[in-house]
Amino acid sequence: MSGKEPVHPRELSFEEGVFLVKLARKAVEEFLKKGIKIKPPENTPSRLLRPGMTFTTIEVFHDYHRRSLRGCIGYLQPITSLVQSVIDTAIQAAIEDPRFPPMELNELPLVTFEVSVLSVPKLLRVENRWDLLKHVIVGKHGLVIERRIHKGTLLPQVPVEYGWDSETFLAETCIKAGLSPDCWLNDKTRIYVYEARLWREKEPLGEVEERDMVRELEELWGRKQHSR
Repeated sequence: MSGKEPVHPRELSFEEGVFLVKLARKAVEEFLKKGIKIKPPENTPSRLLRPGMTFTTIEVFHDYHRRSLRGCIGYLQPITSLVQSVIDTAIQAAIEDPRFPPMELNELPLVTFEVSVLSVPKLLRVENRWDLLKHVIVGKHGLVIERRIHKGTLLPQVPVEYGWDSETFLAETCIKAGLSPDCWLNDKTRIYVYEARLWREKEPLGEVEERDMVRELEELWGRKQHSR
């Protein structure tokens, strides 16, 4: 993998994102059926053979507005090709997420697959820790928080789905890392941001769409205002 620039999510076409989601489902299906890890298909676009980082999220589909997590695992460093990352993380999300029992084949028609393609995390450097609030943009950024042996990440879709502001996003990522909610105010805590693009099945085995985090956030706040 040396000598190749990692893929930035902005480089990808819509069709390449669709390819990755379908590949994620295929990888899990073949593993659950036959116990094998598939190889990257021969028709893999050349860009996807470059290093890249992905998270694969598997969700139980209830309806178009409600899904529940079934598994989510990914990489924060470009340790393999983008296409191989999807194959690996899809299988790991299905059978290795410690929060859930391993998936069974009969669950496949009930779940949706989502692939997040990440940029390389970038360390935020600020003089005043409160300035972090201006640099963490909900709807655009994912977060990594690291201090000594503690490390945690939340993907960009998480604060959007919960309607968090930047401060809550930072606090919740601290908690994910096993630290206190205000750990981001300590200058010994390292804060990284990354961008991502997300593609997912609209329904199990259904059409693949690219998610627009900014639009989803606006719609969520609109619903909250309307319900008051």
